[in-house]
Amino acid sequence: MLMHQITDWDDAYANGVHIPGGADYPAKWAAQAKQFRQELSASGHAELDIEYGPGERNALDLFHPTGTAKGLVVYVHGGFWKAFDKSSWSHLANGPLAHGYSVAMPSYTLCPDIRIGGITDEIADAVTAAAERVSGPVHLTGHSAGGHLVTRMVCRNTPLKADIVERIGRTISISGVHDLRPIMRTEMNDTLNIDRMEALTESPALLEPVGDTRLICWVGGGERAEFVRQNALLASIWKGLGAATVAVEEPDRHHFNIVEGLQEADHPLTCALCA
Repeated sequence: MLMHQITDWDDAYANGVHIPGGADYPAKWAAQAKQFRQELSASGHAELDIEYGPGERNALDLFHPTGTAKGLVVYVHGGFWKAFDKSSWSHLANGPLAHGYSVAMPSYTLCPDIRIGGITDEIADAVTAAAERVSGPVHLTGHSAGGHLVTRMVCRNTPLKADIVERIGRTISISGVHDLRPIMRTEMNDTLNIDRMEALTESPALLEPVGDTRLICWVGGGERAEFVRQNALLASIWKGLGAATVAVEEPDRHHFNIVEGLQEADHPLTCALCA
């Protein structure tokens, strides 16, 4: 019987070095997002840099469809809680906008200037601020660390108030990190400073879902094995705790292009989010 044990935890969570042209993606994302913001601003469908808290990075962009919005989508970016901001992802609002949803994209304080638990609180403030501006159902989605942060919003110990939680229709974690304990074994924990107590209180896979949670865990079939495992992990555990869940592996997608489905109105990822 062949057994497998992870010995190189840094490599297990490394993405760019295993993706052809991986180093080119951040510049491409930033350029696409900038053009999208300019177009939406010119048409009067963008509200930029809305402050949701006192921190320097506590701001969100809000994009609106033509006519009255059906509801709100909140997209939370990844970067292992230590990189990027809202400015690289604006173009991913295109798909949900086509379905008639407003889309909020927040920045948040990055580690090591904050603990991951503090980022959880900031995202709750961002979701609340956006939900106060847009009526109707709220759908949450996020990529990688953002997948962790949106699933934290629907844990039983969520920092969201009950009236906001009741509006959440579904949550899609894209390539999410749902158990923080393995991250403690990587060199990036020198920046993240996750300790055992924080791993226990901030890992959705170690927590219970709140209320009538509907969760989709979505990952690329070509991603690192740890992201595929983390994806299936939360869907399986929360199904056993009463949530409605499904785990999806999208073929021929890796950790960087998995989010591109949100640009397309008819892509299965966008349709699942806006259903």
